[in-house]
Amino acid sequence: MTVIGVITRGKYGHRLIDTVKEHSDFSIVTADLPEFVPVFIEEPDEFLENINFDKRIFSAEIIITYSLHPDLTSAIARLAAEAGVRSLIVPGGPSRASVPELKKLSELSGMDIEVDEICCSLEPNAFNRPFTDIFGSPILKIKTKDGKIAKVEVIRGAPCGSTWHMAKEIVGMPVKDAPPRAGLYIQHHPCRAARGDLGGIHESGELHKQAFIKALENEE
Repeated sequence: MTVIGVITRGKYGHRLIDTVKEHSDFSIVTADLPEFVPVFIEEPDEFLENINFDKRIFSAEIIITYSLHPDLTSAIARLAAEAGVRSLIVPGGPSRASVPELKKLSELSGMDIEVDEICCSLEPNAFNRPFTDIFGSPILKIKTKDGKIAKVEVIRGAPCGSTWHMAKEIVGMPVKDAPPRAGLYIQHHPCRAARGDLGGIHESGELHKQAFIKALENEE
């Protein structure tokens, strides 16, 4: 059985754990980080030791870390590589991770490291499967009847669970209104992606809108 590790911090990571439990048979191991940490951590390895960070997390094949801190993420990545973790997924985007350092570590260790602002843009590769066969960039299968959405099957959905939420809410919607409404339902889950003019929650909504359009085009 595939073992998925999830490193939580404050409110972040718990919804992913619930989604994985509900929509897969993966085994889950977890470790927690404090919600509030210093802006700069000079000795992140020592910091992890002092908080009794549960290193059993590194028994997982694939780890998603919501450390959301460049110093902590780099330290966790080094420990994961040393333990032989196959894939490390880092939500939060480049502002929360030292991308050049992680890229170098990935090249030296062979561990795949994926840094994404939003988890619903995550694409499958040889390292992060089978997790990304079920969770990541949305893929839908849709049936319509009498000009309305009759059924939405989630083939692959956002790790936060928002894709499955949308799939339930949109049944009965007129087909012509469904794609933009699909994106809107994602944002109302509520999505925890960053708000603002660009990226974040807007990118999540657009990804699901386009997935919906593609599914409609491919309807059997």
